[in-house]
Amino acid sequence: MDDQQLDSFLRIQTSADKMSAFLTFSRISDDFECTNDQLERFARSKGIVQGLQTEVLHNISSNPLAYCKEQTVIAKGKAAQPGSDGYIRLINDLEQRDKRPSEDEDGKIDFKDVNKLKNVTRGQLIAERIDPLPGPSGVTVTGETVSSKLGKQVRFKVGKNVVLNPEQTAMYAAIDGMITMTDKEKINVFPIYEVNGDVDYRVGNIDFIGTVVIRGNVLNGFRVKASGDIRVIGGVEGAELDSEGSIEITGGILGGNKGHVKAGRNVRCSFIQEANVIAGEDVLVTQSIMHANVRAGKSIICSGTKGLIVGGIVQAGDLVRARIVGNTMSTATAIEVGVKPEFRYELQELRTKLKQCADSLDKTDKALTILDQLAAAGQLAQEKMALRMKLSVTKRQTKAELEETKERVLEIERSLEDTDRATIDVAHTIYGGTRVVIGRYTKFVKDASQRVSFRYQDGDIAMIPFIS
Repeated sequence: MDDQQLDSFLRIQTSADKMSAFLTFSRISDDFECTNDQLERFARSKGIVQGLQTEVLHNISSNPLAYCKEQTVIAKGKAAQPGSDGYIRLINDLEQRDKRPSEDEDGKIDFKDVNKLKNVTRGQLIAERIDPLPGPSGVTVTGETVSSKLGKQVRFKVGKNVVLNPEQTAMYAAIDGMITMTDKEKINVFPIYEVNGDVDYRVGNIDFIGTVVIRGNVLNGFRVKASGDIRVIGGVEGAELDSEGSIEITGGILGGNKGHVKAGRNVRCSFIQEANVIAGEDVLVTQSIMHANVRAGKSIICSGTKGLIVGGIVQAGDLVRARIVGNTMSTATAIEVGVKPEFRYELQELRTKLKQCADSLDKTDKALTILDQLAAAGQLAQEKMALRMKLSVTKRQTKAELEETKERVLEIERSLEDTDRATIDVAHTIYGGTRVVIGRYTKFVKDASQRVSFRYQDGDIAMIPFIS
């Protein structure tokens, strides 16, 4: 059969996006036959020049009856690949959140590198905006080029004491100081306030727009607040430390159940005992967390020789990892992951509010019922009419507040279900007396287990072998 005769047997169509070509038989007869080369020439004559499936064409020519009743893909185009996203490139390694200080065999930390401050001078380039790039282009089965999309463009998140060039492609320091990234990835240049000694009555409370370095201890009852980071070359007692950036403490936190240590990003220290610690991102401890209330938006890592968590409540959004959890005396210890800790506290408050609203609504309804009965009997005095109107308004407001609160409760409860990535890792031993919570699910550990991880699986908390 010659090439021209194929036209009466075969038809070729393309998809709307021209990324696929299909061959169909318009009719078939016993004497129909063709070669692989004839089929390819026929396809090319119909404009199909890219991505021909030679093996498929060979199969059709070898056994046309097997393909005569269906539509067969004989060519596939090449899709355009997505481009790379733009990003902000810091000129120097100004963030030290991923740098881990060295640790010897005894679990002691060398913070010398951590305490080297990265200073910049006024007018110094500190960051550049790298534009997105297109990915490899594609091609249709008819040979037309398919352009790739650019990746996402980024913008500088401008903090304090920085300026951008007119093109908005570079960021410069506006003052002499130290670069600090606060929450939401804002880039700032802060001057540094340094205390050569303890924060005590001689120094008093500190409230500083910048980074605070304390070469001593922070004693009971004092407050240190910083828009940047807080670095303590010593220990922290029952004090209040608030940082929009990170808090690094070379010693430990011995709170005596007073004060708090709160960071917008990370908290690093050697131990936490009877203290309240809150971090927007990670809490990194090298020795132990004992009888403390520790909350982190992402992870709580307790590593080192001890790596011990015992007593209190430890809550993280994604991960809690320790060497030992609990003790042989089955001291009550709670480890919770799977939802941001602040949502758990908000949920408790919302449930209390729901009860208060329901009680208030019930009282209002009862009062209105009595007033409505008096009104129906024509016995409602003028002042009672005003009260009735006021109670009607209160009822509407309370019902609206009740519905709004219920919606927020449902929203948080739905977030409790998103626990697929949440993990609790125990590198050595977890003892009985420990309560494990992942999202809305709870498991009580009765017997000691070694090297285990806890994850949510199929509607329950599963205990699986820990793989370091």
